[in-house]
Amino acid sequence: MENEANKPVPSKESPNASKVKEGDTIQLKTGELKGKKGTVIIVRENSVIVDVGKSEETGEPRKTVINHRNYKIIK
Repeated sequence: MENEANKPVPSKESPNASKVKEGDTIQLKTGELKGKKGTVIIVRENSVIVDVGKSEETGEPRKTVINHRNYKIIK
Protein backbone atom coordinates (compact mmCIF):
# COMPACT_ATOMS: atom_id res chain seq x y z
CA MET A 1 0.00 0.00 0.00
CA GLU A 2 1.31 3.44 -0.94
CA ASN A 3 1.94 6.04 1.73
CA GLU A 4 -0.57 8.91 1.44
CA ALA A 5 1.94 11.42 2.82
CA ASN A 6 4.29 10.93 -0.15
CA LYS A 7 1.70 11.64 -2.86
CA PRO A 8 1.97 15.04 -4.55
CA VAL A 9 -0.83 17.43 -3.69
CA PRO A 10 -2.52 18.84 -6.79
CA SER A 11 -2.19 22.60 -7.06
CA LYS A 12 -5.41 24.59 -6.71
CA GLU A 13 -3.83 27.51 -8.54
CA SER A 14 -5.12 28.03 -12.05
CA PRO A 15 -2.61 27.69 -14.87
CA ASN A 16 -3.68 31.18 -16.02
CA ALA A 17 -2.32 32.78 -12.84
CA SER A 18 1.31 32.54 -13.85
CA LYS A 19 0.82 33.25 -17.57
CA VAL A 20 -1.33 36.38 -17.69
CA LYS A 21 0.30 39.83 -17.77
CA GLU A 22 -0.98 43.39 -17.76
CA GLY A 23 -2.09 44.36 -21.26
CA ASP A 24 -3.08 40.80 -22.28
CA THR A 25 -6.47 40.21 -23.88
CA ILE A 26 -8.71 37.64 -22.19
CA GLN A 27 -12.18 36.21 -22.79
CA LEU A 28 -14.52 35.78 -19.82
CA LYS A 29 -15.97 32.28 -19.28
CA THR A 30 -18.64 33.00 -16.64
CA GLY A 31 -21.08 35.60 -15.38
CA GLU A 32 -23.22 38.20 -17.12
CA LEU A 33 -20.24 39.22 -19.27
CA LYS A 34 -19.61 35.64 -20.48
CA GLY A 35 -17.96 35.68 -23.91
CA LYS A 36 -16.83 39.33 -23.69
CA LYS A 37 -13.19 40.15 -24.34
CA GLY A 38 -11.24 42.62 -22.26
CA THR A 39 -7.77 43.93 -21.48
CA VAL A 40 -6.02 43.02 -18.23
CA ILE A 41 -5.29 46.14 -16.15
CA ILE A 42 -3.99 44.60 -12.91
CA VAL A 43 -2.92 41.04 -12.02
CA ARG A 44 -3.58 39.92 -8.44
CA GLU A 45 -2.83 36.66 -6.62
CA ASN A 46 -6.32 35.18 -7.11
CA SER A 47 -7.82 37.39 -9.81
CA VAL A 48 -7.34 40.02 -12.49
CA ILE A 49 -8.98 43.41 -13.03
CA VAL A 50 -10.17 43.75 -16.61
CA ASP A 51 -11.33 46.68 -18.74
CA VAL A 52 -14.25 45.35 -20.81
CA GLY A 53 -15.18 48.55 -22.64
CA LYS A 54 -17.19 51.69 -21.94
CA SER A 55 -20.62 52.09 -20.45
CA GLU A 56 -23.14 53.08 -23.14
CA GLU A 57 -25.07 55.27 -20.70
CA THR A 58 -22.25 57.23 -19.05
CA GLY A 59 -19.24 56.69 -21.32
CA GLU A 60 -17.12 55.67 -18.31
CA PRO A 61 -14.76 52.67 -18.47
CA ARG A 62 -16.40 49.38 -17.50
CA LYS A 63 -14.14 47.22 -15.32
CA THR A 64 -14.64 43.89 -13.58
CA VAL A 65 -12.71 41.50 -11.33
CA ILE A 66 -12.33 37.93 -12.60
CA ASN A 67 -10.93 34.88 -10.81
CA HIS A 68 -8.06 33.16 -12.66
CA ARG A 69 -10.26 30.08 -13.30
CA ASN A 70 -12.92 32.11 -15.08
CA TYR A 71 -11.16 33.42 -18.16
CA LYS A 72 -9.22 32.26 -21.18
CA ILE A 73 -6.12 34.08 -22.49
CA ILE A 74 -6.54 35.16 -26.13
CA LYS A 75 -3.38 35.03 -28.23
